[in-house]
Amino acid sequence: MNKPIKLSCRNVWKLYGPGAGLFLKNHPDASGDDVRKAGLIGAVRAANLDVVEGEIFIIMGLSGSGKSTLVRCLSRLIEPTDGEVLFDGSDLLRASDSELIEIRRHKLGMVFQHFALLPHLTVLQNVMFPLTVQATPKAAAAKRAAEVVELVGLTGREDNYPRELSGGQQQRVGIARSLVTEPDLWFLDEPFSALDPLIRREMQDEFLRLQARLHKTIVFITHDFDEAVRLADRIAIMKDGEIIQIATPEELVLNPATGYVEEFTKHIPRSKVLTVAAVTDAELAGSGEPIAAGARVADVAEQIIAADGPIPVADADGKIIGAVDRVAVAKVIFGSGAGS
Repeated sequence: MNKPIKLSCRNVWKLYGPGAGLFLKNHPDASGDDVRKAGLIGAVRAANLDVVEGEIFIIMGLSGSGKSTLVRCLSRLIEPTDGEVLFDGSDLLRASDSELIEIRRHKLGMVFQHFALLPHLTVLQNVMFPLTVQATPKAAAAKRAAEVVELVGLTGREDNYPRELSGGQQQRVGIARSLVTEPDLWFLDEPFSALDPLIRREMQDEFLRLQARLHKTIVFITHDFDEAVRLADRIAIMKDGEIIQIATPEELVLNPATGYVEEFTKHIPRSKVLTVAAVTDAELAGSGEPIAAGARVADVAEQIIAADGPIPVADADGKIIGAVDRVAVAKVIFGSGAGS
């Protein structure tokens, strides 16, 4: 990747139990069985990852896989047992308490499953709250908060209290509050999982709209592969505290590293995951307006099937790389193409 790395973790461990630090010092390459035999719980084991500037990096896994613990280690809400967490090249684990407070106030945004809005404050006051903590002048704080309220689509709700809002609206307030300080890095831990399916889909759309405007560096946790496919640039799959594979959604489906990853992804419709590039024939000529190589097959399937013939496919630079036809799309949809 050409973009700079915003966040890295290097050999991060989080073990629970007496003597965890000493055990890890004496057993730096401990397996899961070694950890269990020592009477410890390996919540995160030897985690390594890089998050590049401007990407949506999703960490996913089943309940108990360690994904939330890892994100709390990355944000230093909990202290890792060992390892390094590098933010803009500096190790967060070496930051003093005062340095960490400043980083959280000005550079990190966090949104969790439970909105944790202050019930006695209005929407505008809730969004202003981080600026109030920073002692930002009231007029400037109110102006900035109003801008972010508008950004998340809550104009007209500024004077409402949380109890007067729907679940989706409350989540928008939580998102606005996390954005008001203009963070460099944004952590979201299953922010939409408590919402009804329709509202959840709307919030995903809203999230993508915001990202298209703001280009934040985002670490997002979910256990829902459909959600991950919609949102992610790359996905890390976790199991029993370990990162099993890091790849794009398409790579996870086409080249699963383990049987576990294959099982995790096998029920996802290929058309939702595969890009047009995966089914493009470089020798085929097409006519008409080109389709983007990075588009999901599901999003353009109707257009391709309805066309009189093959449609040209263009890469990110606008260069024609081949064409795609209805046969290729049908094979993906009905299960005999592109790695099905």
